[in-house]
Amino acid sequence: MKKLLVMCGSGIATSTVVTNKLKEWLKANGMDKEVTIIQSKVASEVNRIDDYDAVVSTTAVPDKIKDKVIPGLPLLTGMGVDAMYEDLKAQLSK
Repeated sequence: MKKLLVMCGSGIATSTVVTNKLKEWLKANGMDKEVTIIQSKVASEVNRIDDYDAVVSTTAVPDKIKDKVIPGLPLLTGMGVDAMYEDLKAQLSK
């Protein structure tokens, strides 16, 4: 089972919107039984990023973890969604 972390500044608002969209996408792609989504805030997860197979964030993250995080803003703006999903799919396939 893969672990996907969705995080925002507070772990409540935008991460909930993104989590719901990701659940729909995972189901549509037949991956919903293979991936567990954890929702949290950046401050709680910054030192545990390696515990997850993929990370999607809707807020700024520290430089030391930027290379491990997929920006989730496309799911809020509607711009660049396909590219974001491709990045996520590649990360979950590792």
